[in-house]
Amino acid sequence: MGSSRVRNPVVSGTFYPSSAAEIEKMIGEFILKDHPESTDAIGCVVPHAGYAYSGRVAALTLSQVRIPEKVILLGPNHTGLGSPYSIMTEGSWKTPLGEVKIDGDLARLILRNSRHIKEDYLAHADEHSLEVELPIMQYFKSNFEIVPIAFLSEDLEVLIEEGINIAKVIKKYACNKVLLIASSDMTHYEPEAQARKKDKQAIETILSLDEKKLMEQITAFNITMCGYAPVVAMLSCAKELGASKGRLAAYQTSAEVTKDKTSVVGYAGIILN
Repeated sequence: MGSSRVRNPVVSGTFYPSSAAEIEKMIGEFILKDHPESTDAIGCVVPHAGYAYSGRVAALTLSQVRIPEKVILLGPNHTGLGSPYSIMTEGSWKTPLGEVKIDGDLARLILRNSRHIKEDYLAHADEHSLEVELPIMQYFKSNFEIVPIAFLSEDLEVLIEEGINIAKVIKKYACNKVLLIASSDMTHYEPEAQARKKDKQAIETILSLDEKKLMEQITAFNITMCGYAPVVAMLSCAKELGASKGRLAAYQTSAEVTKDKTSVVGYAGIILN
């Protein structure tokens, strides 16, 4: 693939502004003037819709997290392209705020220690779920490296196994702190009261760090949470790394923007310590 490969933004100008100044202005307006001090975290769940809808939740969540030099980004694969578990191990991702390098050493170690993850650019080429997180992270920290992994899988046992494998690599290799970010929106296109009820069930399960129960609830209550696979892997990994509690940093639905309560999408920001 070549280490100089640059993944150019594909949703700049649609999901978020195409100019650095506009992005910074927008994120600045989302953040509370007296937001809690940022602290170290092991993992978080952050939404990935257009900034107009979910940017506030994402910004409020990441404003409370001290972003370290290495971030493992776990997201759903909406395009259906590529392998079920796809990683990029070389190059960089470009946004209007600059380029973010991939931590090739960490990415290759994760790849080498996995039975399922494959090197796959195709899964990431047109996928928005990780791209939209980057400018918000860049707003809070100018210099960090990423490991991007996209999931197209419903296999609970494999997702848990991959989370544990990633944790083993982090423990062995990453002397600096690593942050896990699972990118997911919550319930999709349901009446607001119903969406909030379903999201509450899913959020409480994530806060209790119970990935198996999360999968059970998603099936039992038909919760249309698009990034449950990366959240399951993240929970499994975070627990191996010592996470013992979660807290809800922010929640809202698209109705707060559209004023349409007949069909909403839910957005949650969750921090694990």
